[in-house]
Amino acid sequence: MSPRWNPSPDVRRGRHVVYNLHVHLVFVTKYRRGAMTDEILTRCEEIMKEVCTDFEAELKQFNGEADHVHLLVYYPPKVQLSKLVNSLKGVSARLLRKEYDSHIRRYLWGGHFWSGSYFAGSCGGAPVTVVKQYIEDQKRPVS
Repeated sequence: MSPRWNPSPDVRRGRHVVYNLHVHLVFVTKYRRGAMTDEILTRCEEIMKEVCTDFEAELKQFNGEADHVHLLVYYPPKVQLSKLVNSLKGVSARLLRKEYDSHIRRYLWGGHFWSGSYFAGSCGGAPVTVVKQYIEDQKRPVS
């Protein structure tokens, strides 16, 4: 690395990569039914932290309401986001249904917990307009 390099705690390095990848994820319960309680949200956060650790990712922030959860995940570039999401939703659904079956059955049926869709938004770094301007201002060689 260059001696001018001032490492940020959010910027990590691999053998051939320097990265700072964060994603905001939102998962909604099936039919947007309000099945979540404070206790279930706390357990959901624990489960999702474990899943992130398995992917060498980090759950930076977690919160939710009765019918959805928000996550801020820091992840390495080798992780496919869709696989991370599938594991987060699959493992949490299986364990939450197993541990809170009588409560969840009142709100959700048919073996479902999460809606099939999700929101994923990239975050961190410079705004898109700044990055576009930076790329545009590069000194292209003249032939």
